[in-house]
Amino acid sequence: MTRPIRDVQIEWLVDIVNCLNEGKAVRKDFGKGGRLHVDRLLPFLFLYIDGARNEEVARSVVQANASYLIASDPSFVMPIVRALSTVAAEQFGAFVVVRFAELERDRFLTDDAPYLPPFEVSVWSSGNAPEVGRTFSKAVAASEAARFRTPQVEERRMTSSKIDEELAELTDCALLVAEFAPIYRAPQSGDIFPEVRDQLIVTLFDAGLRACAAFIEARGLLKLTSYRSLGRRALVEAVNRVDRGIDEIATAFDVLLAVTPINADQSYHRFEANGFEGEPDFLYRPLTVQVENAKQRLFSIAFDRIEDPVLYELYRQKQQELDLQLSLIAARNRKAFIEFGRALYGPVEPLLLEEAQRILEYLSDDRSDRTSLDDGLQAADSAYLERQAQSMIAAYQDKLPDFKVDVEVRDDLPSGLMVSNNRLLISRKTLMDPRRVAPLLSHEIGVHLLTFVNGGCQGLRLFRSGLAGYEGMQEGLAVFAEYLAGGMTAGRLKLIAARVVACADMLSGAKFDQTFHRMVRKYGFPKAAAFNLTLRVYRGGGLAKDAIYLRGLLELLDHLKRGAALDPFWMGKISSGHFSVMEELASRGLLKPPAIYPLFLATKDGRERLEKARQGLRPIDLIQSKEN
Repeated sequence: MTRPIRDVQIEWLVDIVNCLNEGKAVRKDFGKGGRLHVDRLLPFLFLYIDGARNEEVARSVVQANASYLIASDPSFVMPIVRALSTVAAEQFGAFVVVRFAELERDRFLTDDAPYLPPFEVSVWSSGNAPEVGRTFSKAVAASEAARFRTPQVEERRMTSSKIDEELAELTDCALLVAEFAPIYRAPQSGDIFPEVRDQLIVTLFDAGLRACAAFIEARGLLKLTSYRSLGRRALVEAVNRVDRGIDEIATAFDVLLAVTPINADQSYHRFEANGFEGEPDFLYRPLTVQVENAKQRLFSIAFDRIEDPVLYELYRQKQQELDLQLSLIAARNRKAFIEFGRALYGPVEPLLLEEAQRILEYLSDDRSDRTSLDDGLQAADSAYLERQAQSMIAAYQDKLPDFKVDVEVRDDLPSGLMVSNNRLLISRKTLMDPRRVAPLLSHEIGVHLLTFVNGGCQGLRLFRSGLAGYEGMQEGLAVFAEYLAGGMTAGRLKLIAARVVACADMLSGAKFDQTFHRMVRKYGFPKAAAFNLTLRVYRGGGLAKDAIYLRGLLELLDHLKRGAALDPFWMGKISSGHFSVMEELASRGLLKPPAIYPLFLATKDGRERLEKARQGLRPIDLIQSKEN
């Protein structure tokens, strides 16, 4: 026998109340797109009533929150809200409902409008919570909700529907109703303007959270570190699917391996035999990915069910970056390569070039690259580097057993080291001053590999493969690590500055041999060192990546001078632009503190150098004597 609908409602409402009282999350689908989602009990609920009008933005704004209800049947709303408000009022003392809806039309937009006019946002709040309406209206009015149109907020004096009247009458329950013009749709065709839609969602979501925070703070219900800490803590399965999909593509290829020549030594000898004139002929390893298929898979990943606008934006940015990276490696040795590199890593800005030239002028008399090892020291070869790397990795593993890193000594790399995912790659041709080994390993292991491991501990692979644009700050942090480890030499800083100048030359159209001779004649680099420097910049057809080391270092030094913390940068691979995002995700409980910190921060000297940098340093100030 079929049980009456009302009895079924009561039964699952009792289950929901019990779950909330026990501190459990709730996610229940009702059919026809209806859903109750509460990832933790909070003194608010966002509400959208689906009237079959396909109000895409209103729905998206509501389901972006940690506590929301979407109902296609208005009769479902009151029993659920009444139950939730009772539970929340018992714990917090008060409760607020925020309902979003879209107006039927964009009435300010007319065919004869001389320019795009403001758009309508209608707001009503119950008399027991005036701060909610004021805060929401102020936040929307101050926002850039759409690039070409500004919001015109109207605060109504009366409710617009019967359901609002019923909600406003609930004991200990306040109400905010926000309705807005559907400016993200073309008036005639109904086609979506994606950019306007996404910006509108972000604006209204942010204003809604601010309104809830004002309600909470006015009554002292919770102690908030930030209004954004009221965001979601639970990840829906759609996030994990997107994360896996993005990671599978990101780990299917390695940009630097794909564009690093495998015949560097042979190319140098031929270049030398030609009197250091002409363009070397570089060879590259075969690609490990079919670019067209990878792009097809990349853009078949559906982001529409992520629900969290912050994560949505992070994954969308990463998708765009992967698209550029795939285009880059597919364009090796073609004219388009340089432009894809410019799009990924940016141009050499005038101020960055000026800083690099100041460093090179300051170090013009430095000839440390020309001198042989003194003090009876023997050059460190790849075997020595491998032993020291294994020793440092073991020290990290003592603190975190999951610090799993592979070390590979390879013949197909130019002299030096590089990191690929969780692998440290050492060229068998490497010879260096043994005093540079510890700082360089601090760069590669203490930053690149550590942030890969810490990012992997966050639960989302995105934080280990890296947020879009992370490489600049990552390399700046890694160079700074060399200073913290006591190994920032004049020669190393000179090399970093010279890379910027070489990138500027390459981007302005200079030929390989022109840049090579500039490095030798003007800046005093030995021919072999100048060749390796120029190779890095001209590989693949011209790669602007090497300008990011100095740019990232400058960003980091400015960051420290402002008194900002480093902790978010150890949580995973992030850019400077993601610093506030990481803080927000951490405050929401979606990110953990770093699983492990760099060893160089555990030393007295390292901590003192860090504090010195907080007082304000420029790159030249980082140079340390050989004794240090």
